[in-house]
Amino acid sequence: MTKITWKAGTLLAPVPPALISCGTLDKPNVMTAAWTGIVASDPAMTYVSIRPSRYSHKIIKDSGEFVINLTHLPLVKAADWCGVKSGKDVDKFKEMGLTAAPCSQIKAPQIEEAPVSLECKVKSITNFGTHDMFLAEIVAVDVDDKYLDEQGKLWLEKAGLIAYVHGFYYTLGRKIGKFGFSVEKNPKKIKEKDFEPQKKQKTQSSKKRNFSRNKKAK
Repeated sequence: MTKITWKAGTLLAPVPPALISCGTLDKPNVMTAAWTGIVASDPAMTYVSIRPSRYSHKIIKDSGEFVINLTHLPLVKAADWCGVKSGKDVDKFKEMGLTAAPCSQIKAPQIEEAPVSLECKVKSITNFGTHDMFLAEIVAVDVDDKYLDEQGKLWLEKAGLIAYVHGFYYTLGRKIGKFGFSVEKNPKKIKEKDFEPQKKQKTQSSKKRNFSRNKKAK
């Protein structure tokens, strides 16, 4: 095997095409960011890197709040669309049929359709050339209960989370092991629990949205 050395670049993959919501319930905004991740576990710290020219940048800078919404297959179109459109020009929530839902600890809205939403409070902003890094504390986590079993265990792998690799979107593949399997003396074959996410009835607001769309289509 021969490796070719290139100049420094951002070829770290896969990354999550997360929907970053900000603003307020009355005036929500959302952008897509792949440059986000975990910094520490106690306290739970995260970050998102955003160009100063992005519409969301000023909103988050002024409010000191944002929400990281994980994306799954039903949200992949919204994740892509919100990454190429600007909130200056369009209402992304309206155009993508997203629901701005209240958070428990911050005023910024979460996306109701996301399987997991991380409520974040900004602790510092650091410029790194092209981007500003918003370092934030995760103050609450909102989880879609259809991915919880009867014991309250989260089966996030059942959500069909999306990964972004070198310009393309992918769903997660097959499970190949659990954390620590490489050092187990007597590894046991992992039996996957027969758990399927529960389908939920549409909310009244989503029913109204779909009804109005169907009327327009006729």
